[in-house]
Amino acid sequence: MTSTSAGILRLSDRRPEVSGTEMLAALVPPPQFDAATFDSYRADPQYPSQQEAKDLLEAFAGGGAPAARGGLFRRAKKVPETKPGVYLDGGFGVGKTHLLAAIYHAMQARRKYFGSFIEYTALVGAVGYQNTVQLLRGADLLCIDEFELDDPGDTMVMTRLLGELVASGTRLAATSNTPPNALGEGRFAAQDFLREIHAMSASFQTIRIDGTDYRQRAVDGHAVALAPDEYEATIAEAAASGLVSDDAFADVIAHLATVHPSRYIRLVDDIATIGLRDVTQLTDQSAALRFVAFVDRAYDAQIPIRATGRPLDEVFGDEMLGGGYRKKYLRAISRLVALTHS
Repeated sequence: MTSTSAGILRLSDRRPEVSGTEMLAALVPPPQFDAATFDSYRADPQYPSQQEAKDLLEAFAGGGAPAARGGLFRRAKKVPETKPGVYLDGGFGVGKTHLLAAIYHAMQARRKYFGSFIEYTALVGAVGYQNTVQLLRGADLLCIDEFELDDPGDTMVMTRLLGELVASGTRLAATSNTPPNALGEGRFAAQDFLREIHAMSASFQTIRIDGTDYRQRAVDGHAVALAPDEYEATIAEAAASGLVSDDAFADVIAHLATVHPSRYIRLVDDIATIGLRDVTQLTDQSAALRFVAFVDRAYDAQIPIRATGRPLDEVFGDEMLGGGYRKKYLRAISRLVALTHS
């Protein structure tokens, strides 16, 4: 994101507003995936499922060879039925979002949308279910990144919404995460997805992608925590050329509780660097989940984070990491590590 001014502000002073129309217009791939294509996806030869997924998804997007037509006395070759939806199941950082964006860019469609699961549920929360149906009805393609199964209410709403859209001709592409190196739980995500959206399961072809988290390949495994003097110098330097936020971590966490998650993207508008002072471990699950949603927006915008106090990869305690929201927290940790190194 390109900053339009310079200086320092407090995120906790911002009171963003966003309309349903603005939220709909924002349903496009994040900036770092503006140019994502199937050609630019680099499949790891150690994991053949990556190339297989790429080929399947390119065909889904319409990039495969057209089926041969039958002649006057020759029956056309029968081709497998194409389902209206594809679901990419895999660990963190194996390129699922890149492939999802590649589908978005490759598919010739009059109307298409790309957003995270939370952005779609936030749209429903902001304008209501029926208005969301009307806004999205007639879309040729809906891409849903990070489909989440840990909130039964949201899952039911999304299943119902997708069912109505598929019935009107919309095609779907979704991703979700399987925790990395999770023995005994690394292969259940696709089955969980199909079970939770049972009314829609026949509409999806599930595609497994294996691999290692690319965000961890070029950095060490921990988020960077700066000493106070380093932090002050870093924030001052960044503020000389861009708009920088500088807040106490506790103030940001408290402020997130007063802002609807659909507006988090506006909290970081035009911010070039996010500064968080005195990071501590979170103990309240609701606060932790709001912080996850905030991290997702910062990561989508590729905004570096500079912080003091506890390293941000330790912000979620063992009890949280062992609970039902484990996948969300692990994804956020992966992204926090990357942003503190960027």
